[in-house]
Amino acid sequence: MRHRVAGRKLSRHTRHRELMFRNMLVSLLQYERIKTTLAKGKELRSWADRIISLGKQGTLHARRQAFAFLRDEGVVKRLFDVIAPKFKDREGGYTRIYRLGWRLGDGAPLSLVELATYAAPEEKKKSAMKKAKEVIEKVAPKKKEKIEKGKEKEKGKEKKEKKAKKEEKEAPKEKKERPKKKASAEKTKEKSK
Repeated sequence: MRHRVAGRKLSRHTRHRELMFRNMLVSLLQYERIKTTLAKGKELRSWADRIISLGKQGTLHARRQAFAFLRDEGVVKRLFDVIAPKFKDREGGYTRIYRLGWRLGDGAPLSLVELATYAAPEEKKKSAMKKAKEVIEKVAPKKKEKIEKGKEKEKGKEKKEKKAKKEEKEAPKEKKERPKKKASAEKTKEKSK
């Protein structure tokens, strides 16, 4: 019987499980939200509650206990100076879990674990004019390209003009030759008559 046995083993040895949750907890405190499987996320809640409660105590002894588990000075400092003061009026339930669906490879249910005070960074709303300008910049060619294209067009025009001049020069010759040919042809016709 499993009476009064708390926690999940997650198919891992004790030491592996402890190290895994230490890493997950450091990431959670550092980034304030992490993506993991649902079972790991639910188990991580109790670990996070214990550490954040130490942070709320704010004593030197609590700081040393937190460091003994987390083993990262930067995260311990962040826990005591930034995260714990946000939870001073809250008596537990420091994390929240969202279900994200299933992982493609093995079908494991995924979850997003985040601190209850997490607020996504808000993006400043852009005006319609700024959005339109960004779209135009992406679609329209750059100035250098315009200049190069303009030069190519000018070169193309110059080539066309040169061809047109050559044709004009050749055209009068042909016109002169054609009447001569016609005249010579008429002469031959006249001779034959």
